Amino acid sequence: MGASDVDVPLKPMLDVEFAQLSDRGRVRELNEDYLGYVVPETPERERTHGWLFVLADGVGGQERGEVASRTAVEILLEGFRDANGGEPHAVLLRRLVQVANLEVYNAGGTAMATTLVACALRFDRVVVAHVGDSRCYLLRRGSAKLLTRDHTVANEQRRLGLLSGREVAEAATRHVLSRSVGNELFVAADTSDHQVLPGDMLLLCSDGLHGAVKAAEIAHIVSRGAGLAAAAHELVTIANQRDGSDNVSVQLIRVRSVERVGMYRGRPYRLH
Repeated sequence: MGASDVDVPLKPMLDVEFAQLSDRGRVRELNEDYLGYVVPETPERERTHGWLFVLADGVGGQERGEVASRTAVEILLEGFRDANGGEPHAVLLRRLVQVANLEVYNAGGTAMATTLVACALRFDRVVVAHVGDSRCYLLRRGSAKLLTRDHTVANEQRRLGLLSGREVAEAATRHVLSRSVGNELFVAADTSDHQVLPGDMLLLCSDGLHGAVKAAEIAHIVSRGAGLAAAAHELVTIANQRDGSDNVSVQLIRVRSVERVGMYRGRPYRLH
């Protein structure tokens, strides 16, 4: 699963197709990235649970990064499948990230950690949760909007006004994480909720991709009309050609159609 591409068309209310690809790069001996997804098995599960896509990047330089990333992803997948139907995705993802954090922490103390980015889709909404510097972009009409904020020391310094955007790009701490899954007993995942429209695409990736390929170029490649598996392969190939010093992983999700809903007393109803 972690190193092969998938192109799966899905139907009913929220019509989605997706592809994913993970590569160890040109230097690393191991691929410490890990990918996973949950596809609803029935229309009822689609309405009560939706879809989940998860990507994790084991922290380089620490022990068993590949174990940390796999553990975190598998806990989110299992927890999502077993969740109560209709649980708000933002609440669910925050809870599952903390469960994953505790599992990774207990398994390795502070010796292993991972980034994590996840997006859950249901009806016409996507909820994104993340820890670390793996990213999620919303690709719409040929442009890319970043839906996550890198949890790095340099980026935190920019938020405090201590570094400019240009200085962040050149800072030695731009790859040093300020937050990760498994590094401490508790972790707070950032979450955000967004509407998705027909034709939108979501892209989840590790820093092996976004560190080598700019957002505008990612949007251009993905929006050219090639299949999702082909676009994922091209992105990984370019990242390896330009750098290749890190593992490279990407998940691409295209929204074909949505079911517009409103909420009344916590229950969804269809909008006409």
